[in-house]
Parts: sequence; C-alpha cells; structure tokens
Amino acid sequence: MDFAILALEDGTIFEGRNFGAPAERSGEVVFNTAITGYQEIFTDPSYTGQIVILTNPQIGNYGTSSADSEAAKPWIEGLVVREFSRITSNWRSDEEARDFLANAGIPIVSDLDTRSLVRHIRSCGAMRGVLSAIEKDARKLVEKARAIPSMAGLDLASRVSTPKAYEWTAPVEPCSPSQRTGKPAETRYHVVAYDYGIKHNILRRLVQAGCRVTVVPALTSAEDVLALKPDGVFLSNGPGDPEPLVAQVANIRKLIGRKPVFGICLGHQLLGLAVGGKTYKLKFGHRGANHPVRNELTKKVEITSHNHGFAVDPDSLNANDVEITHWNLNDQTLEGFRHRRHPAFCVQYHPEAAPGPHDSHYLFDEFIKLMRESQPETGK
Repeated sequence: MDFAILALEDGTIFEGRNFGAPAERSGEVVFNTAITGYQEIFTDPSYTGQIVILTNPQIGNYGTSSADSEAAKPWIEGLVVREFSRITSNWRSDEEARDFLANAGIPIVSDLDTRSLVRHIRSCGAMRGVLSAIEKDARKLVEKARAIPSMAGLDLASRVSTPKAYEWTAPVEPCSPSQRTGKPAETRYHVVAYDYGIKHNILRRLVQAGCRVTVVPALTSAEDVLALKPDGVFLSNGPGDPEPLVAQVANIRKLIGRKPVFGICLGHQLLGLAVGGKTYKLKFGHRGANHPVRNELTKKVEITSHNHGFAVDPDSLNANDVEITHWNLNDQTLEGFRHRRHPAFCVQYHPEAAPGPHDSHYLFDEFIKLMRESQPETGK
C-alpha cells in the first residue's frame, strides 16, 4: 500500500506516499526545524503523543545508528517529510531509517508539501491529527482527529518514565575518530535524575561532568530521593502538559532548599510550578536546534536546541523568590530562571544538544559548582 493521508482536526487534508509501517496513528501535529539529528528526534520521549513534521526537505539519507538513539525505541506517533531518501550512505549506519520506524509500527508520509503544512500549523497552531496508511476515506480520519484528546491536560510523563530505578555510567562517546570529547571528569558527586522522559545524552553529559547518576521513576517521593543521599537532583525533559503532574511538583517543592536542583525542558516547567508559577500552552511550540536565547547574567546569546509545547508564565513568578536568567529572542518567552535563596535553577531548552549547538554545555558545570558549594566540608 503506497498511499498515506494526514488529516487535521480543522478538516485540512494532505496526501502522500507511505514509507513506513502500514499503520494508523494519531496525535498532536508539530514541526521541527533541525537540519540533522532525525534519529534523535524519533527516539526522544518528549515526542510521545505527537506526529512530527521535519522541515528539512530530505530525511533518511544517513540511515540510523544504534549509538544515536535517545531511548530504547522510537516514541513519535508518525513522521511527515517532503522526501524520504531511498539511499542510505553513512559508515556508522546499521539500519535504514524507514526500517527503523517501520519495525516500530510507525507510519511515514512522504512526497507531501511540508512547507504548506508547516505554514498552516504556524498560522493556526498545533492541532490534533491522524496519519493513516490504511484508511482512504479522509472524512473518517478528520472525525477521528477531532475525537482524540487534546495535549493540554495530558499526563504523558508517567507513561514514558522508567518503571524502576537504575544506575547510568556511560560518558559522552565521540561520533568519529576526529571528534574530541575529552576525558570524563573525576566522579565526585551523586546525582539523582528524575525520569520524566529523559534522553541518553543528558545522562552521558552528567557522567562526563563528574557525576554518578541514579535515574528514578517520575513519581519517586522526595523522601526516597533524599534517602539515596544525593549531592544534587536533576529534573529531566518529558512530554505532555506539566500542570497535571501535581505529585511530581509536590516532590520538587520538598527538595528545594534541601539539595541543589537543576531542571531542563519539562523539568524547568515543573520547577516553575513548584515555586508558585503557572504554565501555558504555546501556539505551535519550540522545536529545532537554532533558537537564540539571551543569558541575562552574561548578556551573551546562545544558540540552543528546543523541544517543548508549553512554557512558564514569567508574570506568575514571584520576583522576590526567583531571578529571570534567560529569554528567547524569537518570541520573548521565558527560557530560564534561578532561585534567589536556594541552589535551584533551570532552563527551557536542551543544554546537552546532541546533535546541536554546544553553547549551553556550561550549565552542567554550573550544576557541579552548586553541588560543590553545597558540600558542608568544602562549601564557601
């Protein structure tokens, strides 16, 4: 079966060719503007419940490599591209990209006008959709799209989180003989990382910075985290709406002031809720590897990697408790803040950025610094 249809809840229909599994999947339709790293996008748990449009016109030409996955399996619901390459050419590739997704039951629609589709999403906002390589009646697919739950109000972090705690020990590995990653720092600090949908490269970057990492389920209590005697707590990225995660926010609130806390993406939003702020849904979200963010502490502009559909409302934060540290220069959304009295900070973007810009790697060093200064015997 060589056809595939993408039907949106507003009745808009796009037709193309199926290059993936002969399946039907539904979710929120979003787009990512990165020009590389499609496998990392496929396997990012933050894309749970979403059909992803890639704006780079050709996808699949360098295949996939088992070393590049951000999780044990692909998490996207479906893939929309302009052209899916029939040729794979990459010495690191061990599987074609279409097989990688097809074996996971994920449909791909190619030969579709992604420029028109993305312009429609930018104008109307992210919306629910169905991608089908089975059903030919577009009207039925539109009705199905209108019946699926909205992303707002969905707790997806609990769905993708690890069922039990585990240790992570692997540092950053070079992608080629010419890449210089440097030796990992001496292991001095124990970090407990909440898994709301954590990516492997975040864990690698923590180990590279000198951390022993214990990953725990999203609903692990603050008391159980403290019983592990961590030097710091990391709040990971993840999918869905942060506001339904009431138990997770309550646990974070108990940890603030007890241990240094570093949050990214969903972790940033949850920390914002924990300090009394509010979140809201963006029109079409931030997804790409070239978003300019200004660091208000250094006045430097960082090029950053993003994947989120919600944001923290800066007006909801108490200026006596938190200091704004980062702003998005594209749309002036809040990108980072730190607590004024306690060792806790967060950013909305992905400082590990693999692949992507390395401008924000310093944030892991900032976390190390907070943990070092919080040590009773060495704090100054």
